[in-house]
Amino acid sequence: MKIAVVSAEGRGETDRLISEAVAVLQVENLRLAGISKVQQPDVPGQHHCDMVVQVLPDGPDIRITQSLGKEAQGCRLDPTALTSAVAEVEARADLETDLFVLNKFGPEEAAGRGFCAAIGGALERNVPVLVGVGRGSRDDFDSFAGGLAELVPANSEAILNWCRTACLKAS
Repeated sequence: MKIAVVSAEGRGETDRLISEAVAVLQVENLRLAGISKVQQPDVPGQHHCDMVVQVLPDGPDIRITQSLGKEAQGCRLDPTALTSAVAEVEARADLETDLFVLNKFGPEEAAGRGFCAAIGGALERNVPVLVGVGRGSRDDFDSFAGGLAELVPANSEAILNWCRTACLKAS
């Protein structure tokens, strides 16, 4: 069982690193499952928490946040859209997969929902798992992973090396 965690400093940095790794690994013809954040340029009026994810390997793209207005302070996660993304990922669970990717282990996963079952399913099938985790969810992720996750340095080379090595060992 191989599971790795990436936690980068700076807003959006973990998402960027994982998205870039996904792009490289797809060019290398690795069979990916899970989700990756669609990197978009900053747009005036757009909130920094707005998120569109791509269901791997080839879509669809799903916006998993909702607009609450520029003064809103509450959670922007759209539970219906997240449920749709989880369903799309789980519908592909039987496909041959080299690596499962989750760009962000967040509050839904911390509560035992979201992509928890998909992560568990991948690990049961001996598929390596790469997970992005923010500072606020790190303790919850560590509890979920039961101390089995390997911390990968938050740089492109280290992430790609871990993914390639984990995929070779799993095959």
